[in-house]
Amino acid sequence: MDQAWHSNGGPASSDDSCSKFEIDAPFSPTGDQPQAVKKILDRLRKGCQYTVLRGATGTGKTFTMAQIIAAYGKRTLILCHNKTLAAQLAREIKSYFPRNAVELFVSYYNYYQPEAYMPSSDTYISKTTSINDELDALRHRATKSLFEREDVVVVSTVSCIYGLGLPANYLKARLTVNVGDELSIERACRLLKEILYTECESPAEELERGCFRVSHSPFSSDVLLWPPYEVRPIRLQLSDAVLVEISTSDMSGSEESLSCINIYPARHHVMPKSLMEAACLNIEQELEEHVRVLRTEGQLDAASRIEMRTKEDLVHLRESGVCSGVENYSRHLSFRDPGDAPETLLEYFTRGEGGKDWLLVVDESHVSLPQLRGMYNADRSRKETLIKHGFRLPSALDNRPLREEEFWSKIGATLFVSATPGAKEETLAGDNGVVEMVIRPTGILDPEIEVKPTKNQLNVMLEEIQARKEHGDKVLLMAFTKRNAEDVAAWLCDNNVNASYIHSGLNTVERAEVLQELQSGGLDAVVGVNLLREGIDLPQVSLVLVLDADKEGFLRSCRALIQIIGRAARNERGKAIFFADRETAAMRECIEETYRRRRMQQLYNEKHSLRPVSVSRREMRSL
Repeated sequence: MDQAWHSNGGPASSDDSCSKFEIDAPFSPTGDQPQAVKKILDRLRKGCQYTVLRGATGTGKTFTMAQIIAAYGKRTLILCHNKTLAAQLAREIKSYFPRNAVELFVSYYNYYQPEAYMPSSDTYISKTTSINDELDALRHRATKSLFEREDVVVVSTVSCIYGLGLPANYLKARLTVNVGDELSIERACRLLKEILYTECESPAEELERGCFRVSHSPFSSDVLLWPPYEVRPIRLQLSDAVLVEISTSDMSGSEESLSCINIYPARHHVMPKSLMEAACLNIEQELEEHVRVLRTEGQLDAASRIEMRTKEDLVHLRESGVCSGVENYSRHLSFRDPGDAPETLLEYFTRGEGGKDWLLVVDESHVSLPQLRGMYNADRSRKETLIKHGFRLPSALDNRPLREEEFWSKIGATLFVSATPGAKEETLAGDNGVVEMVIRPTGILDPEIEVKPTKNQLNVMLEEIQARKEHGDKVLLMAFTKRNAEDVAAWLCDNNVNASYIHSGLNTVERAEVLQELQSGGLDAVVGVNLLREGIDLPQVSLVLVLDADKEGFLRSCRALIQIIGRAARNERGKAIFFADRETAAMRECIEETYRRRRMQQLYNEKHSLRPVSVSRREMRSL
C-alpha cells in the first residue's frame, strides 16, 4: 500500500477529541430532577433495557436527559418525531455540551415527491426532490463524528431507520493524507473521483460541497476540495508530486495549516470500484429473471420499460459509481440477501466491538413510537405498484426503512421520555421502570382548569384574551378542525385581536414564522388544531382555550388534553379553559391528573419556601 492516500480505516494521527461528556449549565438539577437522574442511572447501570421518564411539561426533561447522558458516558442517539423539534432539541443539547460532538441527522429534503405509479389513470410520477445542502452536510458530520469520537450525541428523526450505505465501505473509502506524502496531481484527482467527488472543470464554476477544483502555478498545483461535512473548503498544495501543505480558510481569508486530514466520501452510498462490476452483474441477472416473468404474464410494455430503465442505470453505475435512484439498487450494492435489513445510521453506532453499548433516548415517545411502526408499510405499498408495472426491479423493496422488530433488535439501553407516555413503552419498562417528574424548578404549578359552557363562548374568549393582553401575555386556542381554526382567527382579527391560525396547511417555515411573531409580540393569540400540542417552548403563553373539549376522539383524549394545557405550564399565571356542555371521561381524567400534580407541587413549594417564577427564554448556542 502506498504511503499517501491510503484507506486503512485508522486515524491519521493520535485522536485528541474529547473522551467524556462535559456538561455546561448555569444551574444544577433541582425539583424532581435529582431523584429522576439517580433512578434512571441506577437502572441503566444494572442493565435494565427500558426505562420511562414521565415528566410533566416544564419540569426540565431535556436538562435531565443531558445529566443522564453526561453521567452514563455513552454515545447517544435521541429520536424525535419531526425535523423542527429535532433541530430545537439539538440546539438545546449543544448548549449543555459545547465541547462535545452534538449532531443533527434528519432528512436532507426541503421537498420530496416520491416515485409513484397510479394504474387507474396510467399516471407515472417521477421522484422530485429539493435537497438542502446544509442538512446533507450535517448528516455527513454526524457519521464522521461517530467514526472519530466517543463523546457523540446525534439527534435524529426517523430518517435514522432508512438505508445509509455500508459503514464499512464508507470508512474504508476514507482517504488519509499527511504533509510530506508522495502524491501527484493526477493520482489526487483519480482518488477523489473514486470516492464520488465531482471535479469542477471551469475556474468560473462555483465550488460546492462534494466537489473539487485543480489550479496550477509555476511552482505548485492546488487541489481545492469541499468535503460535505466541512463548513469551508480544504486546500491541498502539491509540488514535485509531494503534498507540501494542507490548509483551510475562513470567510475573512485567514488560513489555518494542518499536518494531516481524513477525507470521507462525498456520498454515504460508496462502493469499491473492484466490487461494482460484481454488483452490476447481479443487477443484470435479476433484470433478466424479472423481464422473463413479466413477458410470461403478458406484460410486454412493463418488460420493455424495466429493461430500458435498468440498462441505462447500469451504464451510469459502471461509469461513475452512481445513477439516479441509486438507492433502489442498495441490496445489490451491499451484497445483501433478499429481505435482509438495510444498513442504517444505527450501524454507525454499533461499529467495531461496541455493539449495543450506546444509549437510545426516544423523545415524545407517545408520538415517535407509532411513527416508527408506520413507516415500513407505507413505503412497501408504493413500491409494489412500481415493480408490478415495470418501473422498478423487485430488489427495490429492500431499499426501505427498518421494520419495527428489526429496529429493536439493534437497540440496547433505551430511555423513553414523554409527558404522557403510551402503553407500549410503559409495558416494556415494567412496573418499576417508570420514573416520574412532577416538580418544576421554577415552582410553577400545573395550569388551573376551568370548564365553561359553549354558549357565548366567542365573547368569553374575547374577554379572556383582552385580560391577558394587559399583562403582555399570549393565548393559544385549540380548535377542532383546520377550517374552524381559520374562522376563529379571522373572527378575532375582526374584533381587534392580532391573531393567526397554524395548522398542517402551512409549511414548516410559515409555522415557525407564526410562532416567532407570537413570541416577539406581533400576535396576541394563535389558533391551532394539533400542531400546538407539544414540543413548543412558549413561556409567554399564560392561557390555553380548548374549543369543543367534550368531543370524543384522538384530539380530545386525556393524553391530548394534558399535552394541550401543558403549553401554559411555563407561566406563573397559567390557566386552561375547556369549553364544553358535558364532562367526558377524558376531561375528567385530565382534570384529576392535573390536580393530583398541583397538590404535589404546592406541597413542595411550601416545604422549600419556593415562589413560582415564569420561565425566561434562554439563548441557545448554535450548532
